[in-house]
Amino acid sequence: MCATENPTDNDNSSLDTSSHNNALKDSTSHSDPQNSTNSTPTNSHDTRIPAPQGVIDQTPVWDLAGSSYSKYRTLSAILPGLSSALGHPVATATQTDPQTCQSALAIPRVSSAVVILVDGLGYFNLKAKREHAPFLASLLGDDSSFAEQDKTHSLRTCYPSTTTAALATLGTGTCPGLTGMLGYTQLNPRTHRITQMIKFKGAIPPADLQREPTVFERLSAQSVRVSNVSLPEFKGTPMTEACLRGADFVAENKLDKQAQKVVELASQPGLTYWYLREVDKAGHHYGWFSREWAQALEQVDNLIHTVANSLPKGTFLCVSADHGMVETDLTRQIDIAKNPALQDGVQLVAGEPRALMLYTKKSASVDAVVQRWRQEVGKVATVMSKQEAIDSRLYGYSTPRIEEMLGDVLVYCHEDVTIVDSRFQKQPAMQMPGVHGSMTRLEATIPWLTMLAE
Repeated sequence: MCATENPTDNDNSSLDTSSHNNALKDSTSHSDPQNSTNSTPTNSHDTRIPAPQGVIDQTPVWDLAGSSYSKYRTLSAILPGLSSALGHPVATATQTDPQTCQSALAIPRVSSAVVILVDGLGYFNLKAKREHAPFLASLLGDDSSFAEQDKTHSLRTCYPSTTTAALATLGTGTCPGLTGMLGYTQLNPRTHRITQMIKFKGAIPPADLQREPTVFERLSAQSVRVSNVSLPEFKGTPMTEACLRGADFVAENKLDKQAQKVVELASQPGLTYWYLREVDKAGHHYGWFSREWAQALEQVDNLIHTVANSLPKGTFLCVSADHGMVETDLTRQIDIAKNPALQDGVQLVAGEPRALMLYTKKSASVDAVVQRWRQEVGKVATVMSKQEAIDSRLYGYSTPRIEEMLGDVLVYCHEDVTIVDSRFQKQPAMQMPGVHGSMTRLEATIPWLTMLAE
């Protein structure tokens, strides 16, 4: 759709300033990349360690689109597969065969399962830094080079490869085109303003926006214990309600206490979910080549190792992520504010620096905006119309209600490029050394590490 313009705007204005400023300044998160009030992101060479050896293809992973949302080695298959393993199979709108999910993911029949989601820990990020995660590396089970992919231990996430979209995809076992969780920011078609989807301020209420039942809800309805161990600040938040509703929330401030709770809960039949944000937070502020990122990975590896060693015999443990991360090259950053051709015909910009949604003015031709953007950024980004995205099922299966929220033009970056707008974004947010959201292998490939406690 075309975003309705602010009454004070005319066709010579480019973006709705108040809408963007409100969406950007109200950021906080599970591991909010835009929230830089407490520390300033840096890619200082003083904190960096050598880049991984080997070459990885950073062109888009096209087979994420279309029918791959209903394939079995994807983020959306995890909870349906686990539900089947627990003896209470839950089919979803895209994962209609939970037993096949279970088989494809090699999940044994168990009475208790623990799923740990490490925010921002891509499969290739882990492989490159495996010396900092000896326990997780042991679950990888191979000694191949950084650039090679072992499909037994990797899955694909959704598009965009960002936490809001991915947690909803995980929680419902579906896809962004059905959940309506389309990016870090997106259009609220009821108010015609951009809203930030971590806090949902100004957004459609979570249960109204995200109408797909979660796997947690459906397991709970079958009297299966489902527990979500996390920080107290996440209890009852819009994000939790949208993506993970249905689980009993177990709040603990300290990570070691969370680990103890996971072990205690796993002694009972059912499903235990644990979310860890430390790796993603370090990556956004320092980049994934940094010592800080390596230290965060070490911390997470130690925690997971402790849990694994303490789980009751026969408990199934799986570790995955919502997305990976790329290291940015700020010399290649593109600023919409400095290029009039990128502003022409565009009323609102949403998404994030690696995956943008452009909402066009009423008077603009969508095809013309697509062509202008392709001319300006086509060598470093893929640009497509909303209809092209729908036809290719970039967001998976979709409904007219959700399609109304999509940008008229979609842009996702290749390699280490970011696209920002300095008129509305703060410098720290634009200068993050570690980012994600696009479809490159680093961002879109996530680990699938499993073990059965002995």
